[in-house]
Amino acid sequence: MAYYEHVLITRQDISPQQAETMNEELKALIEGLGGHIAKIEYWGLRNLSYRIKKNRKGHYSLLAIEAPAEAVKEMERQLSINEDVLRYLTLRVEQLDLELSPVLARRDRERERERPRFDDNPL
Repeated sequence: MAYYEHVLITRQDISPQQAETMNEELKALIEGLGGHIAKIEYWGLRNLSYRIKKNRKGHYSLLAIEAPAEAVKEMERQLSINEDVLRYLTLRVEQLDLELSPVLARRDRERERERPRFDDNPL
């Protein structure tokens, strides 16, 4: 089996729960065809660099997949039919990176900076 990284952009009109549900459906599909999803990251609603099908924003998700090529082809076929999907990109990689993606790592660093530090504030 080969390793893949898959990025999915869905329409801004759907809710975050529907985007998460789509990720779970993809997981069930891949596992049903003999693959395994090692990591699913939901990046949230983000701005697009240019309009896609009249959308300025999209729900982004990243999936780390270990699956046979037939399973990935079937997943891409079903995504091309789904009208909620704006774009997807699947890349074959040598090994899966199971750490936080740079997008989520940056978000965590920004949250750390925003938190008030109580030990620095003398009373």
